[in-house]
Amino acid sequence: ADNMHHQWLLLAACFWVIFMFMVASKFITLTFKDPDGYGAKQEPLILTAVTKVEEVHVPEEKHWPEEFQPTGKAFSGNLIRQPLVHMERLELLRNVCRDTALRDLSHTAVSKFVLDRIFVCDKHKILFCQTPKVGNTQWKKVLIVLNGAFSSIEEIPENIVHDHEKNGLPRLSSFSDSEIKKRLNLYFKFFIVRDPFERLISAFKDKFVHNPRFEPWYRHEIAPGIIRKYRKNRTETKGLQFEDFVRYLGDPNHRWLDLQFGDHIIHWVTYVELCAPCEITYSVIGHHETLEDDAPYILKAAGIDHLVSYPTIPPGITVYNRTKVERYFSGISKRDIRRLYARFEGDFKLFGYREPDFLLN
Repeated sequence: ADNMHHQWLLLAACFWVIFMFMVASKFITLTFKDPDGYGAKQEPLILTAVTKVEEVHVPEEKHWPEEFQPTGKAFSGNLIRQPLVHMERLELLRNVCRDTALRDLSHTAVSKFVLDRIFVCDKHKILFCQTPKVGNTQWKKVLIVLNGAFSSIEEIPENIVHDHEKNGLPRLSSFSDSEIKKRLNLYFKFFIVRDPFERLISAFKDKFVHNPRFEPWYRHEIAPGIIRKYRKNRTETKGLQFEDFVRYLGDPNHRWLDLQFGDHIIHWVTYVELCAPCEITYSVIGHHETLEDDAPYILKAAGIDHLVSYPTIPPGITVYNRTKVERYFSGISKRDIRRLYARFEGDFKLFGYREPDFLLN
């Protein structure tokens, strides 16, 4: 009987130990959950926090007119809201285009001259309108890589960039009328602008002073033609001066010389004549002065930021140099400056550039 009693006590003790172990295990399970269970339990709190932030900081979605909506692949499906500055640029452009008083300065036909300026990347559905003296060479390199002619920007030889037989960049003018229309309607389209007067200074220095690409026709053919027509003091024998250049550009009858100079004039003709911004609905207009911000935005808007980067911009190179502009125009008559501004007024107003202070004084 005593043995039986001891066995029952031992069995009861075993059950008690097992019971306590089960209780302890349950307590441990409830207290120290696995990571997945913790994440799942906390997820509603995270979602609530994000939702609250969006309610405070994200503005109500605006449905802009179709003409203001970029058409690149990055914008297919749901509307992607652009930063306000880019929307304001497009809105300003459309408003000025509708200004009948500026019609002659803001409108141009989409001619072969314009179509020759627009480069095509069919693979990524992109059109880029060339506007010289605004970092145009670097954008060409970006498109050359995207078209597959080279695997990286660093591999592209400088002499290939502007050789249109070797760089793999087709012009829009090389397509049929129906293919041109299709690309203009469906592709992501952009170009870059710069303060018009500073761009003219850059063109003058590049083509008539430094001439780094060794293009002799600027100094030996174009410069003498401008000097013969527009230099006041014919006894001077020095090369083309900025004053001569301004007088030529501001002449309402400049076109007879432009025809003789051919396509070389692209370095100083207006953005209107180059890209027809009132006739073609561009997706984005970049500004040279804010290129550090605009270049990444354009790549992202076109849906190619994961494929290529815009080349590094040297510090300060895009900053508007008011002192330089004023120095170049300091010895030029107000009459000649006003005539020059009259020709480029469309570019100033379409893209939000202020009339120069030295013209107002």
